[in-house]
Amino acid sequence: MNRIDRKFSELKKRREAALIPFVTAGDPEIKTTLRILGALEEAGADVIEVGVPFSDPMADGATIQRASERAVHGGTSLSHVLKLIRKFRRRSETPVILFGYYNPFFRYGLERFVRDASAAGVDGILCVDLPPEESGELRRHAEKAGLHAIFLLAPTSDAGRIKLVARLGRGFIYYVSVTGVTGARRALESELQAQVARIRRYTSLPIGVGFGISTPEQAARIASFADAAVVGSALIDVMERAGRNGKKVKDAKTFVARLKRAMKKRRHVVGNRRG
Repeated sequence: MNRIDRKFSELKKRREAALIPFVTAGDPEIKTTLRILGALEEAGADVIEVGVPFSDPMADGATIQRASERAVHGGTSLSHVLKLIRKFRRRSETPVILFGYYNPFFRYGLERFVRDASAAGVDGILCVDLPPEESGELRRHAEKAGLHAIFLLAPTSDAGRIKLVARLGRGFIYYVSVTGVTGARRALESELQAQVARIRRYTSLPIGVGFGISTPEQAARIASFADAAVVGSALIDVMERAGRNGKKVKDAKTFVARLKRAMKKRRHVVGNRRG
């Protein structure tokens, strides 16, 4: 069983939602990223999304764009990211998802990329600019290697798109909570719960919500009705403000621990009420 499936199964039994933090590999540099991954796991991260830096991250807001730019300027490549995951996997069974853009994967060679990613210990691939209709080659290689191809849905997705992603996706469905790019936001759309419930009518896959979650309170709200909360820009903001690399690691751990505590508390309260 894929680690992602195993993790969601474990959490479902405990009536918990998954916390999925996102970090950009190589920001501030690879060695510190490895320390950050370990800190996120210790803080309670259930799955970790590792961003592959790219020179034109069109789906990302200013915060993740800056992180990607720093990593690219530091020389971080896809090969470096895979080596990073391999090192992390030596001491961890936390599921890892690679979040990236099609160009670096294509230039690496899709079959080779999937083979090397699997060997490194990657569990899922989210190629943000690859439409599911055009994903056949990547999905074939991923399925053969035991990796999950994960796809996005948005508030603008119609029933046809939801059905397609439900049929082709594996692991979980990533629901983009707002239209536009990534970035921390003060408030989440009021109809979010209803939108997640709509997707559930078409799939038994877990549903994770991301883009815009920036506080423990928001993460807790997501945990009350979704299967996962994905937090990226807010975490990178925390690390940007920290300054020194050692403090980045410490502050990242503290922030993620606060998110996880809030999510567990809210999920248990809601679960008890339902029971």
